[in-house]
Amino acid sequence: MQVINNHININQAAEQLLNRNEKTGISAENGVSGLSFQDILRGKVEAPGEEPISLKFSKHAAGRLEDRNIRMTDSQLERLTEGAVRAQMKGIKDSLVMVDSLAFIVNVPNQTVVTAMDQTETNDNIFTNIDGAVIA
Repeated sequence: MQVINNHININQAAEQLLNRNEKTGISAENGVSGLSFQDILRGKVEAPGEEPISLKFSKHAAGRLEDRNIRMTDSQLERLTEGAVRAQMKGIKDSLVMVDSLAFIVNVPNQTVVTAMDQTETNDNIFTNIDGAVIA
């Protein structure tokens, strides 16, 4: 590429941009590899070295769900996962994820729900040891 007085030729700039987009799979017609925003949000597009989120529940969290008689719908579980994906995208490590009247503490790097409670259990409405919150 020829640089003249800190400027590059417009044709060279366009060619460079087109070549970069071909390598990344981005085009004006199909966005990122043809995937929808929803696909991206759900983690179907992986950042280099990262896997899509597949949440698991710790023994403690599973016990809390059972003790508190909390039953989650498929929709709520999907929204919890989407909340964890959003937290991951923002670099949050330990997140409070709110889904309807349910509160979950998620360790995002380990993709693990560490505790769960419903609105009746959150008397003080104080959550500690988190570095972010997501309302899903």
